[in-house]
Amino acid sequence: MADQYDVIVIGGGPGGYIAAIRASQLGMKAAVVEREHMAGICSNWGCIPTKALLRSAEIYGHMGHAKDYGLKADRFDFDISEIVKRSRQIAGRMNDGCQFLMKKNKVDIIWGEATITKAGEVKVEAPKKKPVEPQHPKPKVTLGEGTYKAKNIIIATGARPRVLPGIEPDGDKIWTYFEALKPEKMPKSVAVMGSGAIGIEFASFYRSMGAEVTVIELLPQIMPVEDAEIAGLARKRFEKRGITILTDAKVGKVDKTKDGVTAHVELKNGEKKEIKAEKLISAVGVQANSENLGLEKIGVKIDRGIIVVDDHCRTNVEGIWAIGDVAGPPMLAHKAEHEAVIAVETIAGKKVHGLEKNKIPGCTYCEPQVASVGLTEAKAKEAGREVKVGRFPFVGNGKAIALGEPDGLVKTVFDAKTGELLGAHMVGAEVTELIQGFVVAMNLETTEEDLMHTIFPHPTLSETMKESVLDAYGQALNI
Repeated sequence: MADQYDVIVIGGGPGGYIAAIRASQLGMKAAVVEREHMAGICSNWGCIPTKALLRSAEIYGHMGHAKDYGLKADRFDFDISEIVKRSRQIAGRMNDGCQFLMKKNKVDIIWGEATITKAGEVKVEAPKKKPVEPQHPKPKVTLGEGTYKAKNIIIATGARPRVLPGIEPDGDKIWTYFEALKPEKMPKSVAVMGSGAIGIEFASFYRSMGAEVTVIELLPQIMPVEDAEIAGLARKRFEKRGITILTDAKVGKVDKTKDGVTAHVELKNGEKKEIKAEKLISAVGVQANSENLGLEKIGVKIDRGIIVVDDHCRTNVEGIWAIGDVAGPPMLAHKAEHEAVIAVETIAGKKVHGLEKNKIPGCTYCEPQVASVGLTEAKAKEAGREVKVGRFPFVGNGKAIALGEPDGLVKTVFDAKTGELLGAHMVGAEVTELIQGFVVAMNLETTEEDLMHTIFPHPTLSETMKESVLDAYGQALNI
């Protein structure tokens, strides 16, 4: 007889394992079907290990400017193998931690490839890859082949790098983020195709470590989802660091050479360029892992590879749910985690607010950092809003000057009639930590008056946030 669960989650990434934990907390019997590694791409090959690399790059960059702080560090170098080793060890630690959480919360892990044979039933077969075993401790990994039943099935299968025809990654000269995360040696030159968060973070890392970097972006603006003003300031900083940026630029083809690759690029004005580099990182987005799950057979609606869901993560088939990247943009780990809670609490019969995508923050951990939430100035105007816009530069902030980080800007967008905070956009040191203040404000429906009457500690970078609000209403005090 098939094992019976209240909830089966397909995929053990940040959305999947959180869904299973929350289900267990609410008294449901839960299981996760995972084919390769718990904690998903985020902890194993994305969010966490990239931040480990970027942290090494940040410290290395500070060492190069030691004299600016009255310090001496005349002789210093890096060992890329040790940088990568540290990153992979951190990824392993996250994987172990996730499996510990499964055990702690009495969630079953079923290793294998899942197919939904019908509503309420999942068939699991042996995985094509050997599952990643936890290291501390290291129990025997057992396969979970068989048929399992559940009242509710949550699909959390994530996404994978998008591949452009003719520019397929080969693991050698054309990389995805998998290969870019673990270089065996530091390339002297790198071309990055795509300027979203993944592309820009790798461009920033490799430039910090001394590589010549060229970023090629199809659209007129790098970091296309960001406010144009913030993206423009970030571009100036990137270029000041020596990164070459081509926008309105299409890669027609890529030739592999003895020493690397040659990317044939056509600009909007018709000009053609040949970009030569040792490595090409393809960072042109991701595509959802919605195939081979049996969804078409049971009638789950899919649009261009994305599983269609409502704001509570329901599909059109009763008892089938989808969360995270496979359920569409923004493809962010924290969005997946939030959807996990929404889906499970809805299953449990709780009254839950649906997902509000305009309140999901986005962070890019490059140098300088970029962070945002809500509407850009352009999008707010397109929506017919009359806006008040505030700006405050880091150069007017004492903490930023003391840190040696005077280049940055906080921008806020308010509804001129109601005082509603519509969006906040930042570039500069530690803005990925600062943005959450504005996220909380938006969720609490805070007005400009509330923010003006809030006391921000001094000296902190967060004071730039209040000053930006004040500036929107002509009351900035420190500039």
